[in-house]
Amino acid sequence: MLRVVLIGQPNCGKSTLFNAVAGYRSTTGNFSGTTVRLTWSRVRINGTQLELVDLPGVYSLTANNPTESTAKKFLLSGTVDVIVNVLDTSLLSRSLELTLELCELGLPMVVCLNMMDEAQRKGMSIAASKLSELLALPVVETIAYRGLGVPELFRQVLQAARHSTPPAPVLHWHRDVATVIQQMELCLGNGQPEPFPPRSFLAIKLLEADKEISPAIDPQIRAVADALRKELEQTHGRAAEEVIMAERHNCAMQLFEQVATVGHPQRDIRMAIDRLLTHPVWGYAMLVLVLAGFFWGVFGLGATIEQMVQNRLEALFTQWGRTLVPGSLSYALARSFWDGVAGGAAVLLPYLVPFLFGLALLEDVGYLPRVAYLLDGLLHRIGLHGTSVVPIVLGYGCSVPACLATRVLPSRRDRFLATVLATLVPCSARSTVIFALVAFYLGPGWALGIFAFNGLVVFFSGWWLARLWPEVSPGMLLEVPRYQWPSLRVMSKKVWLRLREFIMVSWPILVAGSVVLGLAEFWHLDRGVNAALAPLTGLLGLPAAVGTTLIFGILRKELSLLMLMQALGTSAVNTVMTTTQILVFTIFVTFYIPCLATIVAMSRELGRRLTAAAIGYSFVLATLLATAARFLLEYLLR
Repeated sequence: MLRVVLIGQPNCGKSTLFNAVAGYRSTTGNFSGTTVRLTWSRVRINGTQLELVDLPGVYSLTANNPTESTAKKFLLSGTVDVIVNVLDTSLLSRSLELTLELCELGLPMVVCLNMMDEAQRKGMSIAASKLSELLALPVVETIAYRGLGVPELFRQVLQAARHSTPPAPVLHWHRDVATVIQQMELCLGNGQPEPFPPRSFLAIKLLEADKEISPAIDPQIRAVADALRKELEQTHGRAAEEVIMAERHNCAMQLFEQVATVGHPQRDIRMAIDRLLTHPVWGYAMLVLVLAGFFWGVFGLGATIEQMVQNRLEALFTQWGRTLVPGSLSYALARSFWDGVAGGAAVLLPYLVPFLFGLALLEDVGYLPRVAYLLDGLLHRIGLHGTSVVPIVLGYGCSVPACLATRVLPSRRDRFLATVLATLVPCSARSTVIFALVAFYLGPGWALGIFAFNGLVVFFSGWWLARLWPEVSPGMLLEVPRYQWPSLRVMSKKVWLRLREFIMVSWPILVAGSVVLGLAEFWHLDRGVNAALAPLTGLLGLPAAVGTTLIFGILRKELSLLMLMQALGTSAVNTVMTTTQILVFTIFVTFYIPCLATIVAMSRELGRRLTAAAIGYSFVLATLLATAARFLLEYLLR
């Protein structure tokens, strides 16, 4: 089986290409010894099975962060058969710098000129055949989100794998740089069989003082590298790494000038849209409108589907339940099992699916990075790095990837603050609870109020925590992609990837939890748990039966709503809980202890002590806010 890796700079369309080929048949996991997650899939193309690996976006193989370090380690692992270097053709000169660095690895490679439509819109014409000749590599033009050129790309991949011809050196170094590199290669044993990685690659990395390559080299060779590096720095008057980067940059510019013709860009309404959506005043107004429309759309569609599906499923159980004796063990088992199945189908999925589609739409259109840009200044007011917006925004989808996304932040303090705030925003599971409980029974205005209140709490939590742990936070450097029409096919696959965990993991737990709770009620075992949690539920003014639901909510946030209905013995929650109790329960669930999967991710990123601190903070915060809400609402609604 051939292992093919996709690598390119951020926002080059690499993941879109991966999804177009692999779709929902993909797996994510950490590369051995790292915390950076990779995505891979096994696909069959023209009868040949490939393992397709989507590496994270990187600008170079000089490890300045964990992402670039992981990409380099994977490429140097000796398990890669073919590299597919995906380039944003509209930014060709910059993208070619990574291509030149990948050529130094000596692995079979195919260059993918993606986003050809964007290049044409900018008035650029690229001679792909000329670039192929200059690089001595196959070059294929694609528009990944439309699937154009993808079959030809993988035909070239298979051909490159069969011939296994490494790329010839493309970069012609200046004489003094070339002399130093050759001397370094001789020191590494020139004339002996070529190892992997090639001596030329190792020589360049030693001259760049690569922190991961150098320690593995013999100390005597490192001493020679230090001397040659100083010689190069004295000649050019700047760091050796900068000299080598400048050489690649000059070569990339020369290649671009030989293959590209630049004319007048086409008129593009997206520039006017971007000016509006990133305006310092109107941008925030549009953000509020977009989010309000998004949440109202999710509620409207979800409520309609929930009512329809719930009535149908209840009618089906009524027919099935006629064969069972009410009050018997078999009836309790059947009822609780059916409640778990129906709860996922009628209460969670109607809101979760539209929410995930809406989130995928905002991501694929390119709006979420604009949100990060708009909120950068706001986050700096609470002492956070502007890039912290990204994990916080991701938190609205799922807290686990939000926690993992904090690893790009520069300090432990920033990672801790961003993780806490990302776990306080309502993820898709908690948003589903808000939609299906508050919006459905009390109205969408109340649900929107919960989200607005959550935003205020997140802001003031960040402000307070930043002052407990003061530190100067640098500015934000964020790649903002262009707007583009989303592909329904790619969006559907992305939604399925996120929905699959609920269907494969959460839903079975939901059904099992419903059965366990049903049996506990049948044998009256739930009374012990509720008694133990009575001080908490009493403080919050909630029914004693709610205690067990809070335990299940730690396993999966989706379970708290379904277990609530199971514990109360009815799906018509508003008949047994007051408006105040519904709002207090929702506020508590929105802020209290993250789910088990999130706790594991936090522990890996922050360590046990900071994870315990984050859990303790969220529990205390949830208790204080829910208690305050109880007394305030009792006063206002009496």
